[in-house]
Order: sequence, then structure tokens, then C-alpha cells
Amino acid sequence: MAKLSLEDLIELLNECNDYEDPVDPTPDVLDLTFDALGYDSLTLLNAISKLERQYQIELPESVTSDAKTPRGLLAVVDSRLA
Repeated sequence: MAKLSLEDLIELLNECNDYEDPVDPTPDVLDLTFDALGYDSLTLLNAISKLERQYQIELPESVTSDAKTPRGLLAVVDSRLA
């Protein structure tokens, strides 16, 4: 199964945040926290729910507390897609 790209993740997060102050999917955002990028916990929960449905995977409940950055979330999602 294909990996989740940074571009796809950021687009999904921007969509779940109603495109309010959208983030550009540049490599420098990989290690910034979701909070620093302007994504709140509700945005993150909506994105995780959509990722689970879209990729037909189940992410651990701890993903919101463990994956604090796009790089962390990409790693968790990609580990489930492998």
C-alpha cells in the first residue's frame, strides 16, 4: 500500500482546519508541532478519523499524544500501511 505523503497530510489537515491559515507542505514543517502550525486538537482528531477511513487502518488512541509533529504522524500512519 502507498505511503502517506507530507503533501497529502498537510492538505488533509488544512481541510480539517477549514483552510484557516493554511500551511504549505514544505519539508521545514515536518518537525514543527501541530500547535505551532496552527492545528488544534479537534483538527487533529478529525484528520486522524479521515485517515483511518481513507486508508482503512486503525490508529492507536495514543496517536494524538504521541505524534506531536507531521513527521511523527506520518511515521505512525506509514507503519500501519506497511
